[in-house]
Amino acid sequence: MSDTVRIITVPSSASATADCVDQVLISGSYGGEYNAYHAAKWGLRGVVLNDAGVGYENAGTKGLPYLDRIGMPAATVDAFTGKIADPDDMLEHGIISHVNEAAGALGIRAGLSVRDCAERMCRGPAVKGELPEITGGKRYTIRDVPGEPKVICLDAAPMLQPDDAGAIAITGSHAALFRGRPDNVIRTDLYAAFFNDAGVGKEQAGIARLADLDNRAMPAGTVSAASAPIGNSRAEYEFGVLSHLNDSASRFGGKAGMKLKDFVETLIAAFPSEQG
Repeated sequence: MSDTVRIITVPSSASATADCVDQVLISGSYGGEYNAYHAAKWGLRGVVLNDAGVGYENAGTKGLPYLDRIGMPAATVDAFTGKIADPDDMLEHGIISHVNEAAGALGIRAGLSVRDCAERMCRGPAVKGELPEITGGKRYTIRDVPGEPKVICLDAAPMLQPDDAGAIAITGSHAALFRGRPDNVIRTDLYAAFFNDAGVGKEQAGIARLADLDNRAMPAGTVSAASAPIGNSRAEYEFGVLSHLNDSASRFGGKAGMKLKDFVETLIAAFPSEQG
């Protein structure tokens, strides 16, 4: 490995900075196009993301063929070997689950340790160029009726805005905590928040945020990654099946196996009496 090339860890691709230019990045984000784009815009030698249990329509690994379009080596970590949103755990303990063609050309394959993968990426060139357009990374208002909580869909939880306070937010994000510690991603006081369980993964990292939101008495839950694609908030709203809920959500009658869309209706119906 070159002495001048570094392996940099970030909890999410969106938190990468100019320090990553020409380096190898270990991102705690799931391996979809949205996060692949936000990592690759820095001109990396390679990137490792989390496979988030792979999930519906292989949503947790779709960033790999996307990055092949510019020839950037990319791989994902098995979510049961390296904790999603915790890149240091991924680097220390993770095992590679999927690779793209550009990574395969460097001798990287499923079954390698993440550290071995990253060191092989360090030996390759930095890849720069215009990135293809991505799908996702958007926000939508699904329902906005006077006297009811607004229902919004956000493909990424950091898209929350202060004026979303009191809304029911369905996010395309996982429900992990960055580096496993409380953070300010859900900084807005929502009526309820929902996420993708990212396959749950190692030490249940993919659902850790639910208990944290219980500390704020905020109803929260996840949909199964097998029921709706991570990163696609509208698909989660339409098709997602609840897999885990916190105590605050359970008090409203939420149960694993319910359709998220049905539970949202339950929360809306409870809103006037809950506020009264």
